[in-house]
Amino acid sequence: MESGSFGQSAAHEDGPSAKGAVSTVGSDGRPQRTSRRFPLFTRDTARPEGGGRAASGDAPAPARQWPVLAVLSLVGLGLLLTAFDLFRIGTMVIGVALMAGAVMRWTLPSVGMLAVRSRFTDMVTYGVLGVAIVLLAMMVQPEPWLKIPFLDDALHFTIS
Repeated sequence: MESGSFGQSAAHEDGPSAKGAVSTVGSDGRPQRTSRRFPLFTRDTARPEGGGRAASGDAPAPARQWPVLAVLSLVGLGLLLTAFDLFRIGTMVIGVALMAGAVMRWTLPSVGMLAVRSRFTDMVTYGVLGVAIVLLAMMVQPEPWLKIPFLDDALHFTIS
C-alpha cells in the first residue's frame, strides 16, 4: 500500500482509513474522498425539493400535476382577458396566479412541476413577480387605480 494515500500508512494495514471528508466507498472497498464542489461535468440532475407528484401514481396525468395546471390555467385566463381588451384585469389575474403559485409552493408538500428550484427560491420568485405584475397593472395609464408619488416624480425626471 502507498503511504499517504487517503491517509493510509504502513502501520494501518489491517483496514483502510481515511482522513477528511469521506462519504462513499469505492468499488475496491476503500474509502473515497469527496469534494463539496460541483463536478466539472454533470451526468444527472437532482430532483427539486418538492419535485414529486402532487397526487398518487395511479391518478391520471393532469391530476398528478394539478398545482402547475391551476397556475397555468389562471395565466391563460388572464391572457384571454387581455386579448379581449381588459388589459388591467387580465394582467392582475396573471399576477394573482403567480402569487397563488407561491402560496401553493409554501403550503403543499408536493407540487409536481411547480417546483423548479428550492422551496424558498420558488416562493420568493413567484411572489415578487406576482406582486410586481399586480402593482404595475394597478398603475397603468390612463386612470390608474394606484398612484405612487415618488414613481411619478421619477418618471417626470427621466422624461424631461
